[in-house]
Amino acid sequence: MTDTPTTAIAIATREDVTIRGKSLCREMIGAMGFTETIYFQVLGRMPTRAQATLVDACLVTLMEHGLTPSALSARLVYSSAPEALQAGVAAGLLGVGSVFAGSMEGCAALLERLVAAGDGMEAEARVIAEEHRAARRPVAGFGHPTHKPDDPRAQVLLRLARAQGVPLPHVEALERLAAAVDNASGRHITINATGAIAALLADCGVPAAITRGFALIARCAGLVGHLHEEQHDPAMRAIWAAGEAAVPYAEAGTEG
Repeated sequence: MTDTPTTAIAIATREDVTIRGKSLCREMIGAMGFTETIYFQVLGRMPTRAQATLVDACLVTLMEHGLTPSALSARLVYSSAPEALQAGVAAGLLGVGSVFAGSMEGCAALLERLVAAGDGMEAEARVIAEEHRAARRPVAGFGHPTHKPDDPRAQVLLRLARAQGVPLPHVEALERLAAAVDNASGRHITINATGAIAALLADCGVPAAITRGFALIARCAGLVGHLHEEQHDPAMRAIWAAGEAAVPYAEAGTEG
């Protein structure tokens, strides 16, 4: 036993780069896809074909969703500092949180709780739904302002997962939770994309605490696309003007 910290991820030498025991030059470049490499680098093991398919689908789903807070932040910061592309991307990534784009982390934790309940999963789902209803707190992974009554992205992801022919305990947990949420709410609440992604990543062996990292990886690519568009077809001035028009100045004490 030693107190010296070590890393099992990578080392670079004059001849090669070794990543988790594999030669980058001889075993990875041209032989492994980006999604496989992400999974391997993060989790330290190669994904199965089904896992690679589902993780890839999650990354594609997370890459883009229009002029959301992360994209707006990236465009505005880049326009203020066009010499620093990375600053715009970093600003956008800061917006991947528990409300926008990153809510799969909270949902994944709930699904882990349900799977751990075993035969008591259905009862535990009711407890979770009632806890959130009593606290007037939305259940992570449920609800969407645009995609109603169902989120088409979630529907496609769940169909794809079932087509793989592999065990899906977290998908089952999500479905049990969805039924409990609907019952507690007295109406249908859609499973959103991040809810489906939470289930798929969990069933691919991704721990809840790192699921948001996959959202960051995917959204990074989307933000680069937004900044490339900003370079050639700038929208920052229009966004700025729209913000000023939407939030007019009012002296303190004069609000209607």
